[in-house]
Amino acid sequence: MNANTFHQKQYSSATQRLLKPQIEYFFVEEFPKLFGPVMRGHIADALLELFSRQVRQATTLKPGQILWNAVDIATRADSPNRRFIPVVLTMVTDQDIQNRTQGMSIADIRANATARILREAYQQGALLSMRDITLLCWHPTSMPSKWRKYYEQLNQCELPHPGNLQDMGSCVTHKDQIVYKAIVEKKDPVQVSNETKHTQQAVDRYLKDFHRVQTVYNHNSDPDYISLVTNISKSVVNQYINLIEKHDISDK
Repeated sequence: MNANTFHQKQYSSATQRLLKPQIEYFFVEEFPKLFGPVMRGHIADALLELFSRQVRQATTLKPGQILWNAVDIATRADSPNRRFIPVVLTMVTDQDIQNRTQGMSIADIRANATARILREAYQQGALLSMRDITLLCWHPTSMPSKWRKYYEQLNQCELPHPGNLQDMGSCVTHKDQIVYKAIVEKKDPVQVSNETKHTQQAVDRYLKDFHRVQTVYNHNSDPDYISLVTNISKSVVNQYINLIEKHDISDK
């Protein structure tokens, strides 16, 4: 027996102690006829990649932080192909505690914390919804929206969330602003995306739907007819009609 054969016999099975072979063996045991060796390997690699994203961030958490899976900013929560990104959110900071000890109201602390975690998620490539914050804080559904709006009004800013970046939920949309910049001011959609802090996908979708509504409107301005032809909900059709009439852009 040569040295290579000896070493192979002695040590090759040791790889079964590693995580990927363990995952592959699980599928052999539990689903022997469902996956072949190549597919088992691909599945194991995908699971390991998922584990590494989750565990790597969890090991760097500081007191006051949590790990949460938020919707990837490139997708939407209502999309069948939505993706999630694990994000680290700072729920409590030393400054929060100092502010409270100095008498800052709970309302202001909640507003600051809401702004912080919305921005943290956005900086990590994801968007937190108000439902996310409801779950994280276990408060009534309406409360996170109030905290966010209070902060935005107080600081004259807009925080990143699905309502204003992806036109989801009950938030007032930015269709007017986007259509005005792109159609009336004739700005490039990329510039519009940057100026309005909307994803490029959202801007493109707004403009595509606007042009569809505009085309039909020029022939028949009835909202029911436009909705039927474009397969766009009547409420959205009415929003676009309001934009067309407000800016007098029916023929542009």
